[in-house]
Amino acid sequence: MSRTTIVIPMLDEARALPELAEHIAVLDPQPAEVLCVDGGSDDDSVAIARAAQWRVITAGRGRGSQINAGVKAATGDLIVVLHADTHPPSNFIAVIEETLSDPTIALAGFTPIIAGHEKIRWGTTAHNWAKTWYAPLLCRPHLFARGVRLLFGDHAMFFRRQQFLESGGCDPAAVVMEEADLCIRLAQYGRVKLIRETVRTSDRRIVEWGPIKANWIYFKVGMLWALGARKRLADLYPDVR
Repeated sequence: MSRTTIVIPMLDEARALPELAEHIAVLDPQPAEVLCVDGGSDDDSVAIARAAQWRVITAGRGRGSQINAGVKAATGDLIVVLHADTHPPSNFIAVIEETLSDPTIALAGFTPIIAGHEKIRWGTTAHNWAKTWYAPLLCRPHLFARGVRLLFGDHAMFFRRQQFLESGGCDPAAVVMEEADLCIRLAQYGRVKLIRETVRTSDRRIVEWGPIKANWIYFKVGMLWALGARKRLADLYPDVR
């Protein structure tokens, strides 16, 4: 029997949820539960989630507070945070549970392939991989030396529920970079690892902004976060649906 809860923080994700539901339906094994945390959607997100027979709760808007609420309400002792526009492989749950069977790993994430229906964004995919290395090397070298990588939302990050709660979880005020904060908090329990298995995540920001602008924004947001200028991040990284 699975020990894993999939937590989906959502806000106006009616366009993405039907395709995600198709991918979750074929997971083998299935998760212990799928728990959607709605931040006040104005579209049909909640109705779509319930039609998929997923559990739905509400929380204050902001991914930090939504993830906190989801982990607190979860019944599984392992948690994976899955964004609505990220599609897991069929062995998703098996990979999570096998990875966390290693007690030296506190948190891990999948390698995202950034793509739309027509093309794979190989340049942005490569930058996404590279920043998991250069970001901690530049910003937290003492943690980098201990095997800590900085992971982000499209990595489908997973961890143990109890350690998340003990660490204080995500910054409830965070709307951007809450996952990077969590990597640092959970580093006290062990390594933060990027695994080779992949997920496929939407290129909707690249479609909206273009690849050069999108990668510049990713870099700028990361550097401002590292320098402590966090109040500006939400303005620089608006929602794209």
